[in-house]
Amino acid sequence: MATLIRSKISNVATSVSNKSQAKVSGMFARMGFQAATDEEAVGFVHCDDLDLEHRQGLQMDILKSDASEDGAEPPLEGDIHYQRDGTGPLPRSATKDEGTCSELSGQGKPKITAWEAGWNVTNAIQGMFVLGLPYAILHGGYLGLFLIIFAAVVCCYTGKILIACLYEENEDGEIVRVRDSYVDIANACCAPRFPKLGGRIVNVAQIIELVMTCILYVVVSGNLMYNSFPNLPVSQKSWSIIATAVLLPCAFLKNLKAVSKFSLLCTLAHFVINILVIAYCLSRARDWAWDKVKFYIDVKKFPISIGIIVFSYTSQIFLPSLEGNMQHPKEFHCMMNWTHIAACILKGLFALVAYLTWADETKEVITDNLPSTIRAVVNLFLVAKALLSYPLPFFAAVEVLEKSLFQDGNRAFFPNCYGGDGRLKSWGLTLRCALVVFTLLMAIYVPHFALLMGLTGSLTGAGLCFLLPSLFHLKLLWRKLFWHHVFFDVAIFVIGGICSVSGFIHSLEGLIEAYSTNTED
Repeated sequence: MATLIRSKISNVATSVSNKSQAKVSGMFARMGFQAATDEEAVGFVHCDDLDLEHRQGLQMDILKSDASEDGAEPPLEGDIHYQRDGTGPLPRSATKDEGTCSELSGQGKPKITAWEAGWNVTNAIQGMFVLGLPYAILHGGYLGLFLIIFAAVVCCYTGKILIACLYEENEDGEIVRVRDSYVDIANACCAPRFPKLGGRIVNVAQIIELVMTCILYVVVSGNLMYNSFPNLPVSQKSWSIIATAVLLPCAFLKNLKAVSKFSLLCTLAHFVINILVIAYCLSRARDWAWDKVKFYIDVKKFPISIGIIVFSYTSQIFLPSLEGNMQHPKEFHCMMNWTHIAACILKGLFALVAYLTWADETKEVITDNLPSTIRAVVNLFLVAKALLSYPLPFFAAVEVLEKSLFQDGNRAFFPNCYGGDGRLKSWGLTLRCALVVFTLLMAIYVPHFALLMGLTGSLTGAGLCFLLPSLFHLKLLWRKLFWHHVFFDVAIFVIGGICSVSGFIHSLEGLIEAYSTNTED
């Protein structure tokens, strides 16, 4: 009897804690703190879902034991799964504690408007990685500008068909949401022979992209600081080490609530920085080198530009979660249209105006071309933004790794890195610190911003944005597709595959060549 009473008290405390956490999350959502940065394809909505899944996933054992003590039928495996949009079946214990379980199932979470969703996507495709776009125009000319437009159209289309893969028609002829995430779509495509293969491929691609994003933040921080203070006896590698020392506390993160506040301000500051750069370029409009913009391309380096442009548009990772959190999911298509049109116009203007100003002297990070007086101020803001943006992809990468390797029940490859009380074990903390150090080592040994962007965009960006969505769309919905949809999907898959392989090979060759040069020096 005493054990039963203690169990009841524990359940009540858990319920109160759960409700208070949900209210705090709702408060932040209503205040407008949604996504913070999205050049990494990770919005605040997505990271908040990851955080909720982790914290509330710890309560599932309590819910199951509670139902067993009351003599109720144990919940099915599908009932235990956390549903972001609340469309899945509820746990059996919902009749006992309806408030708690509705929050666990996602029904108690505040939804976002189409404008807030658009802010998430805008942050995903209008981040600080646009600083590398003028360098892409350097090697692509007018074809590079065309590619910026083409990539916007294709990424908008593949984002829509990816969301279409979440839905199926039920027995009554109604379209219902039967899947939650990119991983669910991939698993459905590989079922029944390999029910987990697709999800693992997507997880690997997500981890690579997120970790490479973290590396790029360290690289750009070291690069910006080194070029801002060239007279100081501090090398770019030393600046990268200093930046990583500042980022080491990210290993202790439990959630991203506090970080999201600063990230929102940093995103606004980044738009101001873009305006300052464009204003400076406009002040030199009389000296613009229109004759330098050619129709021919640098065959060796243009494939790298393809990867850079594709990487700047990646947002597919979190689109399923974002659409599931919208108040009116039917507005998703309209939201995707205007966000990508705006991104296309702004990116094209920024890249062209910056290239016309510096022409053949355009550097990998365009702010390095600014005069020293302006460059130092702009670069300091960008470094602050990079450091405050780092926790988002880092936290998402950690969550994916922990879920796939440490928290997958009996199928986990390694023991759980969390104790019974939900605290992170010492060796789990060590692994997080090792991930931070790994991003530093990669940034030190491969300090080439444009080449890393091109490699990542060609490898995972093209795969997640072009190849997989078109392939999944054909596999899951081919019976309902019109001939022009089939044509578009096949064309995108073929073109994306060619661009991905070509860009990856040339980026890798460029990195090897640059590394060899650094070693000789």
